[in-house]
Amino acid sequence: MKKIRSVVLVSVVGAIAVACGQYSASDTPDGGLGGGNTGGDSASGGATSTDSGGTTSTDTGGTTSTGTGGTTSADSGGTTSANTGGTTGAETGGTTSGDTGGTTSAGGVSPGGTTSRGGTTTVGGRSGRGGSTAVGGTPPTGGTTATGGTPPTGGTTAGGGTPPTGGTTATGGTTATGGTTATGGTPGVALPCDVVKQAGQPCVSAHSTVRVIVGGYTGPLYEVCKGSANTGPDSCRGTPQDIGSKDGYADAAAQDTFCAGGSCTITKIYDQSGQGNHLEPAPQGGVCGPDKPAGATDLKATVNGHSVYGILIKPGIGYRTGCTGCTVKQGNGIAVGDDPETMYWVTSQKDLINGCCFDYGNAETTSRDDGNGMMETLYFGEGVVWGNGSGNSDGPWIMADLENGLYAGWENGQDQRISTNKPLLFDWVTGIVVGDTRDKNGGKGRFALYGGDATNGALQTMYDGIRPEKSGYAPMRKHGSVILGIGGDNSCSAGGRYYEGAMWNGASTKETLDALQAAIVAAQYGK
Repeated sequence: MKKIRSVVLVSVVGAIAVACGQYSASDTPDGGLGGGNTGGDSASGGATSTDSGGTTSTDTGGTTSTGTGGTTSADSGGTTSANTGGTTGAETGGTTSGDTGGTTSAGGVSPGGTTSRGGTTTVGGRSGRGGSTAVGGTPPTGGTTATGGTPPTGGTTAGGGTPPTGGTTATGGTTATGGTTATGGTPGVALPCDVVKQAGQPCVSAHSTVRVIVGGYTGPLYEVCKGSANTGPDSCRGTPQDIGSKDGYADAAAQDTFCAGGSCTITKIYDQSGQGNHLEPAPQGGVCGPDKPAGATDLKATVNGHSVYGILIKPGIGYRTGCTGCTVKQGNGIAVGDDPETMYWVTSQKDLINGCCFDYGNAETTSRDDGNGMMETLYFGEGVVWGNGSGNSDGPWIMADLENGLYAGWENGQDQRISTNKPLLFDWVTGIVVGDTRDKNGGKGRFALYGGDATNGALQTMYDGIRPEKSGYAPMRKHGSVILGIGGDNSCSAGGRYYEGAMWNGASTKETLDALQAAIVAAQYGK
């Protein structure tokens, strides 16, 4: 999606020249629009640690049996086991991070181009809303190690428990500095991708620097780079380190330990779905780029008592996978053509910048504007110079970026002031797009938008109806790349907060999406 107001072209061209070259997290990433080197090999990153010994067998009767060489786990009603794998850092829990209130963008400009419908030029963008990040958070206690557990000896039954098989010794566990053992999710809490999998629609991409969102996932959540980082893919030129999860949430303490005495950026967001759609800073696109990585500590938050970091998008920052200039050349499993798909994210009303375009979802593999219907993503904001919803004049609204238009819906033959799409004035926002097929609504196609408070309450239907009655939108012609924080043509003048998101094939029912919303609320954002 490109913002095509020629009146600000000169400003943007000047900004592009400033932002070239190497980028460090110590640099303020709210300036120009990318540029710089894309070459060089990327370090492979630190390995995520695992428990350094055998598997732990826990008796239901209260007696703990410990595998030989394994980590001793405690049984007494939710006591946390003490792992010996990676280095466990102590979370600070109470550190307050003050946001600056958002960076003013240039409004999202595409060279050449004609004026998009809507007519109103947005010059300089809109400053971010607020900027206060959640504070507090309960520091982890480190876990209580059980005592008195009877070690298994060749299959001897531990008192009151299940006969162990001799204590299977774990092999191949690699300990990395600052690494952590992933737990695969919080016990008893439904995870977003588990909810949709139960409906027969498993996630094909799933990204979060905050927590595990796919049940059973034990890999790293993201990669940080200490020291310098170039723009574009494979950007780390310093020292990389994978950050895993602990009790289902990102091990921010490991990041803090690793990045101590230096500055870090987030140079990769791993795909938890198993499809390998890992996001990296975007390569050169039709409008701007290559893009910079986000600062690793720019968006601190508290989720269910855990101190974590989200992704703060500023102008010139954006991520992509499945494109000709990307490390991964084609998105794996992502919907193409008119295939149906559904996607969600957790974002915020804060730090939004009214430039093009704060997106997450399916876009062009060419990193260019290839025409109407070539992309389908979530968007949250004011709508730049395109469509908008009802209520106040600046939203923000959950919309769909369908290329050459941000759509809050389609009503009375136009895309303005959509009556059902209301502003979502929450610090933690759930947003959902359902992209259905051409045969719906008498051949006019269908898309639907849902939103709500990610911390409480039910999901609201913002729009459910026909696709825009313009050439190219029915049928859709999606490419199957994945983007975050930028437009399909790599327009990079937007801003916003990203915590988690995922995509899957098929048009989910409202019943499934209500269950998804319940799973998001259960994560306890901001608490």
